[in-house]
Amino acid sequence: MTTTAAQQLGAFCAATRFDDLPPALVARTRQHILDTLGATLAGSAAFEPRQTLAMLTVEPAQGTSSVWGTATALNARDAAFANGAAAHALELDDTGGCDHSGAVVLPAALAALALSKRAVSGRELLTAVVLGYDVGRRVLEACGGYSPHNGAGWHSTATCGTFGAAAAAAHLLDLDAAQTTAALGHAASFSGGLWAFIHDASQTKRLHAGRAAEGGLTAALLAARGISGPTQVFEDVWGGFFNAFAPQSKQPEALLAELGQTWKLMRCSIKPHASCRSNHSTVDAVLHLLAANPGLAQQVRHVDVRLSAFVMGMCGGRDLASLASAQMSLPYAVAIAWVFGDAGLERYLAPVRGDARLAAAMSLVRLQVDPAMAALDEPVVTITSEDGLVVSHTVPVALGAPANPLSAAALRAKFQALATVALPRAQADALADRVLHLDEVDDARALLPLLVGHSEQHALIC
Repeated sequence: MTTTAAQQLGAFCAATRFDDLPPALVARTRQHILDTLGATLAGSAAFEPRQTLAMLTVEPAQGTSSVWGTATALNARDAAFANGAAAHALELDDTGGCDHSGAVVLPAALAALALSKRAVSGRELLTAVVLGYDVGRRVLEACGGYSPHNGAGWHSTATCGTFGAAAAAAHLLDLDAAQTTAALGHAASFSGGLWAFIHDASQTKRLHAGRAAEGGLTAALLAARGISGPTQVFEDVWGGFFNAFAPQSKQPEALLAELGQTWKLMRCSIKPHASCRSNHSTVDAVLHLLAANPGLAQQVRHVDVRLSAFVMGMCGGRDLASLASAQMSLPYAVAIAWVFGDAGLERYLAPVRGDARLAAAMSLVRLQVDPAMAALDEPVVTITSEDGLVVSHTVPVALGAPANPLSAAALRAKFQALATVALPRAQADALADRVLHLDEVDDARALLPLLVGHSEQHALIC
């Protein structure tokens, strides 16, 4: 009998061990775990996670997994949902995987870890996270890639991330190849998530990561109980995932291409700026031009940004009514980079969004769609000064990408700034040290007490 793609992927996930992972991949994985934890701990103080947690705790329940940054414990699936929502709440989680892999994979993985009745080594946790990133990205690439899948209206973090969460959870739950295949089959039916939020900056986007984490964990837990899932979910059949979710763009051969050789986590980026990733290179370009031309910030006549139709449709808005809408706005990103010299989280918060200087700066930002630009080509920024100086720059690889990474010190500083929203400084330091040496940890469950915090005491981030 022919082995299906899902069966091959299931067998691969079940068989992969820590010793199969290149050292560079392990080092990068530790960094992404640290980055996601930081984003989530700060995100636990945002509106959507607080409301999600309130919804989940309406009925008292005996908790088995912690909601990071709080003293609340929930059942594992609800905790995965709450932590996923918090991880993606501030647009500071990593990108370039399914797309936001850390916010989907890590909440599912640590919820599964909390269910373990045995010691689970840090190496096992690292392996599970690697597999989650790998599977989620592979499904997206088999859908044809980010632009066509998201351009069709699907939010890939939700649709493809569910598979990554399922793969990570399945590995930590010790599922065999057949059970892991079943988990991937379940995940296909649990996936979903639309870009409809973009039209009114609704807060649904923040919940997508949580639902994907919950769906993937649920898929693995059901498979562990012997509930069968469709083995032909990735095949060219009626009801197959690619036929349903990517009928025009599907490239199913990408699902298994170079499996175990090319690890998808290695292509992921860590965000230095608190906005949609499509704004990052524009922020970098503005900062470069202002640094290279002293005094230019006080003499700007207008800023022109030439960009693709895809980025224009996603980030061309100027609505600042909410944190979510501001973080999707490229004109606002240009304005804060120009006025403040950075695009950190505090620049997106309500008190700053009403700054009259930003309104004036945004009025001088002009966007022009270039039909010749591919969907994900980075924008070209041109600044014209009052005295006629014209300078242009484009950043082909934004800061935080694998080819232009954050320094170890910058990563640690980002984590500390975010984690201490919910944790005492000493506890945040201990958590960071444990994560950055995770392959030396005998029982990764030791991470869990370090994630218990007090974000409810922090002012609401909005």
